[in-house]
Amino acid sequence: MRTSLRVLSALLLASLAITAPAQGRKDSVVLGMVLEPSPGLDPTAASAAAIGEVVHLNVLEGLTKIGMDGKVSALLAESWSVDPDGKLYTFKLRRGVKFHDGEAFDASDVKFSFERAKAEGSTNKAKKAVFDNISRIDTPDPFTVILVLNNADGNFLFRMGENTAVILDPKSAAGTATKPVGTGPFRLEDWKKGSSITLVKNADYRGAAAVKMKKVTFRFINDPAAQVAALLAGDIDGMPRFGAPQNLKQFQGDRRFTVEIGGTEGKTIVSINNRKKPFDDVRVRRAIAAAIDRKAIIDGAMEGYGAPIGSHLVPSDAGYVDLTAVNPYNPERAKALLKEAGVATPLNVTLTLPPPQYARKGGEIVAAQLAKVGIVAKIENVEWAQWLSGAFKGNYDLTIISHVEPLDFDRYADPAYYWGYESKAYKELLAKYNTTTDAKARLKLVGDIQKLLAADSVNAYLFQLPQFAVARKPLKGLWISSPIFANDLAALSW
Repeated sequence: MRTSLRVLSALLLASLAITAPAQGRKDSVVLGMVLEPSPGLDPTAASAAAIGEVVHLNVLEGLTKIGMDGKVSALLAESWSVDPDGKLYTFKLRRGVKFHDGEAFDASDVKFSFERAKAEGSTNKAKKAVFDNISRIDTPDPFTVILVLNNADGNFLFRMGENTAVILDPKSAAGTATKPVGTGPFRLEDWKKGSSITLVKNADYRGAAAVKMKKVTFRFINDPAAQVAALLAGDIDGMPRFGAPQNLKQFQGDRRFTVEIGGTEGKTIVSINNRKKPFDDVRVRRAIAAAIDRKAIIDGAMEGYGAPIGSHLVPSDAGYVDLTAVNPYNPERAKALLKEAGVATPLNVTLTLPPPQYARKGGEIVAAQLAKVGIVAKIENVEWAQWLSGAFKGNYDLTIISHVEPLDFDRYADPAYYWGYESKAYKELLAKYNTTTDAKARLKLVGDIQKLLAADSVNAYLFQLPQFAVARKPLKGLWISSPIFANDLAALSW
């Protein structure tokens, strides 16, 4: 009886906590995040999407801004013009903009940031695709930047709105990983490693009057059950990318919460190390793909949410082609392909799984499916930092990950990238895409790119990662879809 009373009391307190914070504060918010940024907060030097979730659009800004709808608008650039050949971009910059440390923003900061991204040894993930394509940077006056490209890039304005293209000041750039200094509406106040990051409003921001929140705290909660508990207990006010789809109905039935379901750029894949034997044989990679039942994974790990994909694009992308029939679920074919490739079974492999539920829960289903065709996958659960320093450096057999960067199929042209794909045909196809300016021709090439990746079974393509945004009903402005992984905190209000 005492236990029952304690449980009832806890539920009552949680219920009271739900409404109290929203009533008592109008200028602060606590948001949950699945992963902590790692290894730092510099999106121009590291690949983790969680970095952009905290700093992009909030602390650090770029020339353009990508909205929730995927459209590009002006940000640090007031306007721009493009020459007819698509190789020369002239940006007019905003005047009167200052960095958080008081340094004035001008064209020299843009030049510095992009030259830094191009430099030898740069770890900017867009270096090869975007910045190495910039042949010249001219600054005829403090508020004009002219970028000359080697090859036309129809996605260039979008690329300028990604977190890889944020503008830093030479005096503070080196410390961005631990103390990012930008031009955005918020500045970093505190980072409690393993727990939370707190941003506070930049009172000197050019649009400060429209920013409602004085403080935003991100709490790192990768366990799905803990995310549910934190929302119910009032420890967090919302979670833009809620990781427990099995609990959505619970929140949908609770009038105190809003639940929004949208899409992301997340291509969820079983990544295959193409450098390692026997995965360097396309028949083995095709066997892995044929052993996997996408629907079972979507149903079992995502409660039925998520569109199946057959290559490295999602249905919301322009030029998307449904290629799920290229490598369909067929265990008998998988066995035959392994035999044809001369692979003795059981084949022992390691399946490395980072924290998100799509990986951990999905990984258990994948391992069970692989076992049925003679591939014994030993599951290795790792934390995010371990995944970045291990699997992402090429030290793995198989792993499950969602690639959330838009238009990131260019990575397949880089044999040094962690899946180790080497294809002359692919490089030629991507080069043709990059130099083509006609919109219809580009879409056809996007289709050809998808078809080649599917035919080569570079990875086993699973599903588009959906987005679940759960929040207290009074909280407005959370993104419900993610063309890029960001949180536009200036749009939040109670």
